[in-house]
Amino acid sequence: MGLDIQNALIKGSDSFPGGPVLVTGGCGFIGAAIVRALADEGRDVRVVSPHCHSFRSDVRFLNVDIRDLSALVRACRGCETVIHCASVVLTRNTARDEMWSVNYGGTLNVIEACRTVGVRKLVHISSASVVYEGRDIEAGDETLPYAGVSMSAYVDSKIAAERRILEFATEGVTRACALRPHLVFGPGDQRFIPNILKRADGGGIREVGRREKLSDFVYVDNVVDAVLAAERGLDSNGSVSGQAYFVTNAEPVPFFEFVERLLVAAGYSPIRRRIPYWVAYAGAGIAEGFHAVVRRGAVSEDGLSRFAVRYLNTHHYFRIDKARRDLRWRPRVSLAEAIARTADSLRDSAYDRA
Repeated sequence: MGLDIQNALIKGSDSFPGGPVLVTGGCGFIGAAIVRALADEGRDVRVVSPHCHSFRSDVRFLNVDIRDLSALVRACRGCETVIHCASVVLTRNTARDEMWSVNYGGTLNVIEACRTVGVRKLVHISSASVVYEGRDIEAGDETLPYAGVSMSAYVDSKIAAERRILEFATEGVTRACALRPHLVFGPGDQRFIPNILKRADGGGIREVGRREKLSDFVYVDNVVDAVLAAERGLDSNGSVSGQAYFVTNAEPVPFFEFVERLLVAAGYSPIRRRIPYWVAYAGAGIAEGFHAVVRRGAVSEDGLSRFAVRYLNTHHYFRIDKARRDLRWRPRVSLAEAIARTADSLRDSAYDRA
């Protein structure tokens, strides 16, 4: 091997793939997109996820629950980077124990596995909701404190997990940072877009409140770019470790304007019906009470939760200056192009099902 090639490998030149990387939750929407991007770069990729199906022959899929520490440690051996995507996402206050055991307990296991085997870099997928207290956030940045008001078990567990990740970064064993995406969408979405389409197919979308409040969204490819930029940043920029970064398209629009643009682009009718905020909020409270008493455990999301209703009727958009500066990242796909790509994928999937 020539000296130039040896030096390039030692320095981790952009001409060569990085070391082995493990992705938790790599069969989910965001995780699978990250896995594909890493594999396309020629990386040695491992996925840990319970009941996961293999979707690429050049990726190693391990049926591992992150709540199983010993199995997670074995999976992490030899890895240079861990990208931690796995979480349970529910806005209703149901399945509290499961959300805490996966979102927080699982994160503690990821940290311990990284510490045990000496993983060099850890990128944690957090959530912009960790700073949300039910009030307007306009052009918020990373100086905002964590929410001091409990909005949901999901938010509480994500706050606790992010705190521990950033605390772990100070130990010096593993360089770690957290990304805070907001309302991720795109082809392959298994939660957000399907819930919208389910309502559209079931009699039409009902707008909640009025289109006065702005929301951020982020296309999944832009999130993937941010993850790859964060991993590089943990190598090249010493100030990245221990930091959190908002990741959005930086093009805030009213929530139901976004929904309508997507639906119309996909061939659906515009939104024609509206529910007053107070009616939706009261209905969500009744539904949550019913599920808490009658149907314990996880309940499939349908958008009807008090957290979601309140979220739809407050400003929540964020600055991405810090990610631009530290990670040298910017959203590559505009919101208009992202909506068009997502609508195309929806039309294609409808054609395939016909």
